[in-house]
Amino acid sequence: MKKEITAIKNFITKHKRMPSYQEIARLYGYASKNSAYRLIEKFIEQKKIIKDDKGFLSLVDDNHGLPILGSVQAGFPSLGEEVFHQSISLDEWVVRDQDATYILEVEGDSMIEAGIHKGDYVVVERTHQFKPGNIVIAEVDGDWTMKYFAKKDGKEYLQAANPDFTDIYPKEYMTVHAKVVGVVRRYE
Repeated sequence: MKKEITAIKNFITKHKRMPSYQEIARLYGYASKNSAYRLIEKFIEQKKIIKDDKGFLSLVDDNHGLPILGSVQAGFPSLGEEVFHQSISLDEWVVRDQDATYILEVEGDSMIEAGIHKGDYVVVERTHQFKPGNIVIAEVDGDWTMKYFAKKDGKEYLQAANPDFTDIYPKEYMTVHAKVVGVVRRYE
């Protein structure tokens, strides 16, 4: 079974998405999608793949965590010492509710002063619990955006973290669907 899950991981790395049942069948030379379906069901039983309430599949991160070696001064330089403290799984640290959490790639620069840049990935949690100051994913009059949730004089609106952008007040409706709980950026 390890070979099959590795092939799926490799597919995800290459294509940035889960393979379809038809693609899984092709990956392993199965004659039908039913064989691929049975394989996925085995992986779900083994908790290597999860299926959410809408039927979407995602790979369970089997990363056992990265070591925390200490802390580093971000102000004035100080003597550093590498001491193994513990390990941390980024999944466990950022994700509170696996079924309600997903990742979005950032486009645009309206949140740069919040440290969120084009090409970053935001970890997002579907929730109805948010307050002013939270960075949210919202639908405003049919368009989707990521901004700070704000409230003034009883009116809810969205606020960018870039002075080049104006506040967004809904003309018809605004629905907050999720809250940003983390940002991931890779430095090359």
